[in-house]
Formats: sequence, structure tokens, C-alpha cells
Amino acid sequence: MSGARPEQAVLSRDTDMSKTAETRAVIEGMVDGLNDHRIDDIGQFFAQGFRWMGNEGCGTKTGLKEFQDNWQRPFQAAFSDKVCIDEARLFMGEWAAAFGRQEATHSGLFMGITPTGKRIEIRYMDFWKVEDGKITDNWVMVDFPHVLAQLGVDVFNGEGWEVYDRGNKVPPRPEPKG
Repeated sequence: MSGARPEQAVLSRDTDMSKTAETRAVIEGMVDGLNDHRIDDIGQFFAQGFRWMGNEGCGTKTGLKEFQDNWQRPFQAAFSDKVCIDEARLFMGEWAAAFGRQEATHSGLFMGITPTGKRIEIRYMDFWKVEDGKITDNWVMVDFPHVLAQLGVDVFNGEGWEVYDRGNKVPPRPEPKG
């Protein structure tokens, strides 16, 4: 890269590494709470004004009530018998991250799709900031295209890059610079 480089990792640069064990305890307790399908008392783990920032289709929630009403309740209405399985977790001071999957039954309306009864996998990544024993920020990436594909909807209309992986199309290449 020529020229000035953008500053990297600004948010985590000054993390207090002595907070790692506390952060881990908060995240592990919260994941157990989610697996117990707790909604009304999940605030044990979240600051009242925390921010939940999801990818397109998930939305952004500001505060505990929006998280409960606009994420947890609709999600549990759409997917029953849900279990969260973090495949990896990383802890660094006030920061934590995980990726994994949820396994659930599509038992309610989801993005306009009536219940199919299918058991599906919901892949995700989470990044958390924990301050004073509570989650204050949560960046989330939920693989909704994968969920929809399992329910018979191709959001890419056959143009997803899996066509390159399968050899159905030749991937384009950038034009060489002069």
C-alpha cells in the first residue's frame, strides 16, 4: 500500500489486560443464559444502554429493551429448540470474540418464510466489549444467507461465488495495471 496507512485496532489498543478473567466470566455466563433461553433477566450480563450492532438483516439495537424485543423475542419465535455452540472464544482484557453456530428448528415466521420444521444451522461471529462487569458493545455477524439457503431461498439468485468453487463459472480477474 502506498501512502499513509490507516490507523489499526484503535478500539482495543489500550485494553486493560488485567480484566481478561472478568470478561471471560461475563461472556461464559451470558452464553449459558442464552442457551437457557433467558430473555427477561438477561440484563444480568448487559449494560442498560449497550449497543448491539448486527449485519444487514439483523439490524442495530440500542439498549437492553430493544435487544430483548427486536432480537431475542423474534429470534426465539422463529427458531425453537435452539442451542448455541461457540466453536472458539478469544479473550483479551475487556474484549472477547467468538464464532460458532446455533442449531435450531424453524418453527415460526422468519423473514417472511412460514415455518418449515427443518432443523437448521445458524452460523455467527460475535465481538464484545465488557466494562464494569457488563457487555457495553456487541458487534454481530449472523450468516442469514446460509440460513435462508437451508430454507430454500437463494438470496444471490445463483450468482454467489460458490459457482466458482464448484467450477460452474470462471472467476474474473482484475485488469493488470499499466
